[in-house]
Amino acid sequence: MSDISESLDPLMIAEEWVSAGRDVAMATVVDTWGSAPRPAGSHLVIDGDGNFHGSVSGGCVEGAVITEALDVIETGKPRMLEFGVADETAWRVGLSCGGRIRVYVERLV
Repeated sequence: MSDISESLDPLMIAEEWVSAGRDVAMATVVDTWGSAPRPAGSHLVIDGDGNFHGSVSGGCVEGAVITEALDVIETGKPRMLEFGVADETAWRVGLSCGGRIRVYVERLV
């Protein structure tokens, strides 16, 4: 990634990566409840090599979202993910902040 990319938002990074011919997915926080780490509208862009930029959770569920995004890139099928404290997966990946988030992951072309 170029130095200028560090200062760009994830949507601009996504555009740059798609233009460069990379396989790219975008994860977007579409809903939050309670003490969510990032607001609705937050983005994380992921390429087919697992490089990423942005955040959908302040780091607490990024790994799980990246894993799902790689599958979305491969299959082309979007997914709605949900993480919350009542979800055992959320505790395993670190979403112990007391909130819940829904994240939509789609492949960009």
